[in-house]
Amino acid sequence: MKVDVKMPEMGESITEGTVAKWLRKPGDKVERDEALLEITTDKIDSEIPSPEKGVLAEILIEEGETVEVGTPLARIETGDKQTVEKSPSEKSATGKTEKKREDSLTLSPVAKKIADKEGISDMELGHIQGSGVKGKLTKDDLLRYVDVRGDEAESPSTQTPADAMTGEDNFEVIEMSTMRKAIAEHMVQSKRVSPHTYTVAEVDMTGIVGFRERIKTKFERERGFKLTYTPFVLHATVLALKAFPLVNSSLEGDQIIQKKFINLGVAVALETGLIVPVIKQADEKNLLGLARSAAELADKAKQKKLMPDDIQGGTFTVTNPGVYGNIFGLPIINQPQLAILGVGAIKKRPVVVGDAIAIRSIMFISLSYDHRVIDGSLSARFVQQIRSNLENYDTDNAI
Repeated sequence: MKVDVKMPEMGESITEGTVAKWLRKPGDKVERDEALLEITTDKIDSEIPSPEKGVLAEILIEEGETVEVGTPLARIETGDKQTVEKSPSEKSATGKTEKKREDSLTLSPVAKKIADKEGISDMELGHIQGSGVKGKLTKDDLLRYVDVRGDEAESPSTQTPADAMTGEDNFEVIEMSTMRKAIAEHMVQSKRVSPHTYTVAEVDMTGIVGFRERIKTKFERERGFKLTYTPFVLHATVLALKAFPLVNSSLEGDQIIQKKFINLGVAVALETGLIVPVIKQADEKNLLGLARSAAELADKAKQKKLMPDDIQGGTFTVTNPGVYGNIFGLPIINQPQLAILGVGAIKKRPVVVGDAIAIRSIMFISLSYDHRVIDGSLSARFVQQIRSNLENYDTDNAI
């Protein structure tokens, strides 16, 4: 019996997904819940598991193709056969198809439909560089070509689209992933909507640094995950949001929606881009609870196990450009929120303490905020509250 592997439902707002990478090939044995392929949407990347144990009989949707939720992507043979056998007619048809492709062009099914509809000849197709597996022409390749061909028809230039696409050897064209396109659109929209303003402060982290150094080995051994500086910042931020709740708001038209709960977004850097999983009800968690939640969400993000609910509903975001050693950054607000905290690297610096110079562990924090709602005074007081919370952290009762 054959079982379809379908494009899964990933939340109400997600209607389609793109096959990013096949992790198995036809004929491979697969176990139930073993990862078969990676998909990408405009919100998250995720691995899709096999629904049954068996053999991957056939792949229906190639890498780079975008299809609607519910579309069959592949078929699993669940019988006792160790390999997938084809009937004589299937073998004959396959042989003819493969020979035809070898003799002419390699197109995905959707791309072939576009080529037929737009009247693109085989000669033209031969000059288009495919971005799919082994140079296969995908839907996006054909749509880009149609756009360029239309512009070229109105242009007096004698250069053909094929020349424009393939005539240069000293540059590489990298197509944006679905996730990267979504990030780009989200960031441009944020800068267009919100008048960004910034506040920066320095924080003496010496007390927290010393405390963490004393307990980090025992903490990891007992809790099963590492204690980083991030949970301290998250806890200090939650306390500051409670003190200044207007920062924990969004703007709808001319109405300010002040949230009575705190869902804290924590940015995680992936190879494909930045994603922001959300710690729900962060105001109900202590340092240990925030540390555990942050570690679990970061692990899910890196393993591509996040679900849409994991990245939705945030009311305030914290991002950490300091993880790469940078002093501080000025991040873009994560809409529809009104502010985002940037956390810099902790570095030892000579500072004036009283009338003496001492070596202290200093960290810069920055707040990017929407000046339509948050003014400079509120921003300054909010940032200083975070600073005070960190510098006066009650380490005796922290864990």
